[in-house]
Amino acid sequence: MKLGFRDGVLYDEKRSNWDAAGPRPISWSLWYPAADDAQSDVPERSWFQRAAVARDAPVRPEARPYPLVLLSHGTGGSAAGLEWLARRLVDRRFVALGVSHHGNTGIEPYRAEGFACLWERAPDLSYLLDHRDAWLSDLSGDIDTNSVFAAGFSAGAYSVMLLLGAVAQFSQFEPSRMKPGGARGPREFPDLADHIPALLRTSDVFRDSWSRMSNSYRDDRIKAALICAPGRSVLGFSEESLKAVDAPAEECSSWLHARLRRSALKIFGGGLGHYVFVPEGTALGLAFAAELFTDPPGIERAVIHEEIANLSAALFQVSGISAMA
Repeated sequence: MKLGFRDGVLYDEKRSNWDAAGPRPISWSLWYPAADDAQSDVPERSWFQRAAVARDAPVRPEARPYPLVLLSHGTGGSAAGLEWLARRLVDRRFVALGVSHHGNTGIEPYRAEGFACLWERAPDLSYLLDHRDAWLSDLSGDIDTNSVFAAGFSAGAYSVMLLLGAVAQFSQFEPSRMKPGGARGPREFPDLADHIPALLRTSDVFRDSWSRMSNSYRDDRIKAALICAPGRSVLGFSEESLKAVDAPAEECSSWLHARLRRSALKIFGGGLGHYVFVPEGTALGLAFAAELFTDPPGIERAVIHEEIANLSAALFQVSGISAMA
């Protein structure tokens, strides 16, 4: 099936960017089934293996609207990091819409604020649903935005859990939670905790966001979600809030699974690493970040990705159940 692609930027006027210089940017990427006669372009040079896309192509006509899946990337990543899942969902007759979350994405300079305030990611996804006319354009009759699904990897799993109704009680890197000798930030921002006290003193935007940590970001339009390799940030969720959700990495998945009334848990064997949920690497990617693209002997990342896509499609087709991988 031909892979259609569009992208753009929206601006949330109700939230500031981290510089307090304008509204919060929401960069989006849309993958969808393109018409059979659409012309595909060669993928741009990247660390990731990606499929050719037909940019801005007409949609492939179907008898019913395509179901929509929202995608939320891992910390420091981008929507492109979930292209492997997006194109496989398109092959299974879904449309995928990903966001590159401001301050916490590799498409712009990293910001401590974006890494610390992960709860700001969930409203990015809801904003796209609220303002769907801005990105749907001529596809409005071809995509079902009433019954929506979601998938998130690592910090994206945290984002998706917020949409399902989880509520954060604390941030794992706030000063009161720090233990001597413990990690002070994620791999991509290892000294994150050291920035928080100064930001609380000097940044109005950061303080405003920090005060919204325990807000509810539930979005009842999300009918089911795939939670991939959740990080330790999910341990900050209120256990009481998890009762209302219909729904190291393994221990975090298991912790969530034990607290969700309706969920299914899939643990892959073979000693898979956290980064099996990012795309396969190109020669360029392997040269600069081999650790992101190297799996244990005998593991084929593309095979794992196919299995995850099958799990996703089956989950979304039955709907109403949350799942973790």
